Amino acid sequence: MSAFLVPELTKKREVDNIIRDTLDKVLVLRFGRASERDCILLDEILHKSCRGVSKFASIALVDADAEEIQVYIKYFDVTILPSTVFFFNAHHMKMNSGSADHTKWVGSFYSKQDFIDVVEVIFRGAMKGKPIVSCPLPPERIPKFQLLFKGV
Repeated sequence: MSAFLVPELTKKREVDNIIRDTLDKVLVLRFGRASERDCILLDEILHKSCRGVSKFASIALVDADAEEIQVYIKYFDVTILPSTVFFFNAHHMKMNSGSADHTKWVGSFYSKQDFIDVVEVIFRGAMKGKPIVSCPLPPERIPKFQLLFKGV
């Protein structure tokens, strides 16, 4: 386990504050449940990566079951857990990973290095003023999922 503390957020106010207060770094918000297998795998990668990304990113875990967090769950259309959302200076960063949804990373990363590569590309793009970046990972290391559209 890393010596770096990864905050666990359960209140809307906590999420609002960390988004607003994280400046000149990528903010990585993992929405999930600490008890699910995929979330445990992703959390392990996030904990191991804390030191490697600490100069250009901050990481927080958001409890998807917390009552106050449901506003974010609906806003980002988090239907599959874990889902990871990225921000830079309070602006939502998007990534084209070949799926129809550019707003979040759905699923876990295959390795610590994959996560670091993604965060680094988001940071570099954000520093250049880009609101969306291209995923640096090869297609075989990008989780596949089926989009579900509600009410269509």
